[in-house]
Amino acid sequence: MTVLYSVERAVATITLNRPDARNALNDQMCEDLRRIVSGVDPSIRLVFVRGNGPVFCAGADVKERAGMSVDQVRARRLKAFAAYHALESLPMPSVAVVHGAALGSGVEIAAACDFIVATPDAAFGTPEAMRGTVGATQRLPRVLGKRLAKDLMFTGRRLTAAEARAAGFVSRVVAVADLEHELSTIAHAVAAASPEALRYAKQCIDRGVELDPEGALGLELMAIEAQLASGKGMGKP
Repeated sequence: MTVLYSVERAVATITLNRPDARNALNDQMCEDLRRIVSGVDPSIRLVFVRGNGPVFCAGADVKERAGMSVDQVRARRLKAFAAYHALESLPMPSVAVVHGAALGSGVEIAAACDFIVATPDAAFGTPEAMRGTVGATQRLPRVLGKRLAKDLMFTGRRLTAAEARAAGFVSRVVAVADLEHELSTIAHAVAAASPEALRYAKQCIDRGVELDPEGALGLELMAIEAQLASGKGMGKP
């Protein structure tokens, strides 16, 4: 399996599993990732996305493209977009746990999650232009701003975990020795929150940033009304 899936106490872990290829995203992994993400049970409270082996994801498997037709390359890339979209569309919180390199497709996968926890050795880059292709041009600028995103794209520069944290792309940088404890703390915090409230909050944030302030506030008011109508949304004392 190019992608592994496990569940423990309503916390799902999706693991990229091509360690010998540095978890480079190939056609099969695109299909497996989309299928697994799309099949996550709604009762799951939290999803972690991790990488098996020395790095999170070294990007697209460019070796796979040798011998592909234009139509095959196009279809393969659309499969990747579908996988990213599936991750981004999860109704429950998702957290990318990044160690080592996260390049190109690795950045896309991490950015499609709600936030990123990184170890100090993590590095983030978008080398598509350096490789003569186009990609990873949409999610990163929305977080980093277009100037820093262009710096990474145009020069091949990689952000360290600390730089990515300072730029707002990474939420937490955690030592490897403390990582599992930190993830457990996150899982317990999410488990203590209302699943419905988390779903509404995620929808309001994700959709609201694409709207003007008035439209975004209207979105939040609709969520509040929906909760009140369901007999919830009064808050805990």
